[in-house]
Amino acid sequence: MPTLGVNIDHVATLREVRHGTEPQPVFAALLAQSAGADSIVAHLREDRRHVREKDLSLLKRVINRKLNMEMSIAEEIVDIACKVKPEQATLVPERRQELTTEGGLDAARHLRAVAKVVGRLEKKGIAVSLFIDPDKAQIDASRKMGVRMVELHTGRYADAKNMSQRRKFLKELEAAAAYAAEGGLQVFAGHGLNYYNVAPVARLKHVEELNIGYSIVCRAVLVGLYQAVTEMKALIHS
Repeated sequence: MPTLGVNIDHVATLREVRHGTEPQPVFAALLAQSAGADSIVAHLREDRRHVREKDLSLLKRVINRKLNMEMSIAEEIVDIACKVKPEQATLVPERRQELTTEGGLDAARHLRAVAKVVGRLEKKGIAVSLFIDPDKAQIDASRKMGVRMVELHTGRYADAKNMSQRRKFLKELEAAAAYAAEGGLQVFAGHGLNYYNVAPVARLKHVEELNIGYSIVCRAVLVGLYQAVTEMKALIHS
């Protein structure tokens, strides 16, 4: 039964629309943890389109759940992570023009650069996960650089056009999760998961954590954040 990491980025997105002071992501994080979130996820992007450094500092001081900082391997962002010292850092690819993270980190292609960042973060006591596609080559590269956990990109599954595709990509995730677990890695999953597609992924044997943000924030607009998190927890534990 996987745990639930709630990504509060899009609470900050709403704040940044008018460059104001509300809503505050830290309040959203506190509500999420009171509703049962097992960790809080925040992505500090290079363009600061939502979460900012001050948000991370507040989150680290205030929440009593694991803080998982999603981040690129850009030196400036790594410097901030080393200062904030979240319990976990998840390394993700990042392109300025994308609306959301469009694929997994190419750990195999950029092994040396990624490994350097992994080493630097781990020296600060930060556990490191790599956000990768459900692909054996990426899993092998992750193991080679010594990380203990990976997060499988569930985008292909979430964006499937029909049930046949969805079954195909679910099997892909299942096989990748098993392969990673057999290699001694903890396995997480996320991206594009929502109230309608999350249950099959939550039932995968080796997946220990699901990280979900956008869908929960969208649901919260209608029913409130506490209820939205409660409903998602119920789905992944069903």
